[in-house]
Amino acid sequence: MLRKIFVTGLVLTALAASGAVLAAQPTTGPAPAQPITAATPPAQDTAPPAAKEEAHALTADDLRGFLDGMIPYALHRGDIAGATIAVVKDGHLLFAQGYGYADLKTKRPVVADETLFRPGSVSKLFTWTSVMQLVEQGKLDLDRDVNDYLDFKVPEKFGKPITLRNIMTHTSGFEETLSELFLQKPEQQYPLREYLIRHMPQRIFPPGKVVAYSNYATTMAGYIVQRVSGESFFDYVDNHIFKPLDMEHSSFRQPASPALMKAMATGYKQASDPTPVPYEVVEAAPAGSLESTATDMAKFMIAQLNDGQGESARILKTETAKEMHTRNYTLAPGLNGFDLGFYDEDRNGHRIIGHAGDTVAFHSDLHLILDADTGVFMSFNSLGKEGEAGRARTDIFRAFLDRYFPFTPPEEKTVADPSKDNARVVGSYLASRRKESALRLIFQLGQTQVAAAPDGTIMVDAFKDPSGAVKKWREVGPLTYREVGGQTHLKFVTDADGNIDYLDTDDFLPVELLQRVHGLEQIGMLKLFGLGTLAVCVLTLALWFGGWIARRRFARPLEMTPQQARLRLGARLGALLYIAVVAGWVGLITAVTIDETLLLGGALNGWIGALYVLGVVAAVGGIAMIANGVLRLMRGPGGWLARTGDAVLALAGLYGIWAIYDYGLANFQFNI
Repeated sequence: MLRKIFVTGLVLTALAASGAVLAAQPTTGPAPAQPITAATPPAQDTAPPAAKEEAHALTADDLRGFLDGMIPYALHRGDIAGATIAVVKDGHLLFAQGYGYADLKTKRPVVADETLFRPGSVSKLFTWTSVMQLVEQGKLDLDRDVNDYLDFKVPEKFGKPITLRNIMTHTSGFEETLSELFLQKPEQQYPLREYLIRHMPQRIFPPGKVVAYSNYATTMAGYIVQRVSGESFFDYVDNHIFKPLDMEHSSFRQPASPALMKAMATGYKQASDPTPVPYEVVEAAPAGSLESTATDMAKFMIAQLNDGQGESARILKTETAKEMHTRNYTLAPGLNGFDLGFYDEDRNGHRIIGHAGDTVAFHSDLHLILDADTGVFMSFNSLGKEGEAGRARTDIFRAFLDRYFPFTPPEEKTVADPSKDNARVVGSYLASRRKESALRLIFQLGQTQVAAAPDGTIMVDAFKDPSGAVKKWREVGPLTYREVGGQTHLKFVTDADGNIDYLDTDDFLPVELLQRVHGLEQIGMLKLFGLGTLAVCVLTLALWFGGWIARRRFARPLEMTPQQARLRLGARLGALLYIAVVAGWVGLITAVTIDETLLLGGALNGWIGALYVLGVVAAVGGIAMIANGVLRLMRGPGGWLARTGDAVLALAGLYGIWAIYDYGLANFQFNI
């Protein structure tokens, strides 16, 4: 839900190009703390050969000037409390530093080797590493049915089992799971097995076919590690990753030890709002409960970059690490895809893998530039205004690449007449990471629109440049588009009949694809028929009430049989119920927009249950609307205007019944 959050850009890009230090700019934190650095490696080893003359030397001193200019400015501009960052190079920690405040009330500064942040889904990399350790020991098989490792059963569907390889490439086919992903208090946690059984989502795609990021499936992998190893998941990660790598300031436990909790950064929505976000308890712990410092994360990056060999111990065999870093799935040929747990982030001509992570308060990125033996980890303890922490981390890393690994994208010839393909791709698209069994309407409302521009380009409203403007894309090959003025691409993939099936891009992370939406489910049709139905219902009730007043005033009762009167009353009550259904769901969506934790914590289940009941009653009212309209049109009473009005109301009733069914507004599914 997530997801389209980005920060200031043009200014940050300019800073990145110049390496300027904005020491005089006001920030949300104190002056930068003394950085932790390592000896500067020889300049000739810091950049790919083709870029030596243009690239800045990747040294601790240069990084200090570069990041001390960018990050404090980003914190101030984005209204973010604090940040931590670590950069590793050639097997050593090159630079680590904290910026801003770990706690606004006490003015405690962020210290890179002391302050713990919550990296969110970056936690998954430790779960995947645990899986690969057991694979190399012969205890797990990536291509075996996961039911063979579980003490409960994932129901059969699509004639093909789910495997660990599917789970690690997020192609298990599960729908999104939200309820109780986060809890309010540590004592509300229950065992992984219980969570997995209580919240098993529907399988909506065949395994191995469609990427749809899944916290649930990752948690299942963590539970498999627990069952096969004979240790609790938390003990396993402690004993086989944290201890061997000397990651003494890291934990998956919630809460961590008192000593670690004392050093934990406080989370905020914005630095200007000192109200802390309560400690976030991630029930799906293997998917996101990690607590760690930047320097501890540096140790993990070094081990991954060095094919499993850390500074103090080896956690993976060389061949296992290489397999883990090899692309296993791609959404479209030539674009970024998934390795085993890592996703591809190739950019500036370099092979890059990584993972992002988001909780309500913390927003993090881990990047490994494999062919340059370089890693970057950064984390922010506030979302910032308008979600700017998300864009800040993207802009900072891209500016890092442009400074130390500059790249001139190759020229690509554009298609002379793109109008035919442009017309094919225009339309509505829906993210594959979604729910189908419940709250379907909320996800349907988030459709992405592709439109053709008069200058021969296309625009996709989900993709914006740093200024906030929608990007333009020009066709450079059959159904392949390149960002105007950039290096990223869009590809539209067709089905067996040659129709547009979905679009993919390397402009965002490969955690989902955008599938073509057809018919009444298109957002434009939903707005047209939905608003039309609502307008008909409102007008009907207004005329009903107005007619009642007029009849009382002039003592002119309606001449109807009892059956006709009952049907007419039922139709009007049906219209009222439709309005109530719309109002109820608008209220729920508004509440979630204001506080997304309501959805994650399951606090809205009572409200949702009431709306389900209302949906059932409204559907009955819709039947009355249809019956009344048909009989009124055929038999009267009333003139052509009255009959036409009830016929239109009947059509509104028909659409309403379809919408209640199609969008799951009366399915009594609480496993959200």
